[in-house]
Amino acid sequence: MRHRSPELLRLASGEVKEQETVDQFEHLAAEHKDTVYRQMIRACGNREDAEDVLIEALLKAYRHLDQLRDQAAFRPWLAQIARRVCWQLKEKAAFAPLLQLSELEQEGREIAAGDPSPEAQLLTRRMKEALQHAIAALPPDYREVYELRDLEEVPGEEVAARLGISLAAMKSRLHRARALVRERLDAEFAG
Repeated sequence: MRHRSPELLRLASGEVKEQETVDQFEHLAAEHKDTVYRQMIRACGNREDAEDVLIEALLKAYRHLDQLRDQAAFRPWLAQIARRVCWQLKEKAAFAPLLQLSELEQEGREIAAGDPSPEAQLLTRRMKEALQHAIAALPPDYREVYELRDLEEVPGEEVAARLGISLAAMKSRLHRARALVRERLDAEFAG
């Protein structure tokens, strides 16, 4: 079992003044943000998205600072948060044209000339189908966790409670499910 550092225990217990918490977080962020930013440039594909991802990851890290067990683990923890934010950004960007098209169809409107080309629409449809197939191919235990946590965005504790499993088991299944989905999508689009 890992133990939290005394500084983080003081932060989490409220013994430290709010300004000291902010100062400690700013120190950790300043020390590690450049490294995580460089990783996100590679993961996101461009500097603008990497900046957005880093900012969102820093906000999430600050809000959940009480979950960090050791200050020495801050950089990998922040990088993990940033990777998840980047993945979510990519998923939203991939599905945005589909959502817009669906809204237009529901409203009974025609597709304007400036909309994506048929090739882009085909690629988007292919991506959506590949994701659906990747999810469908997951073992049932992994698929349940993935759908609840990542698609329906149910909090982790609630997912664990709904499925009658521990939070650790839920996190393990979710991690494995994400890895399997990523592997299948990478294999599908590697060619």
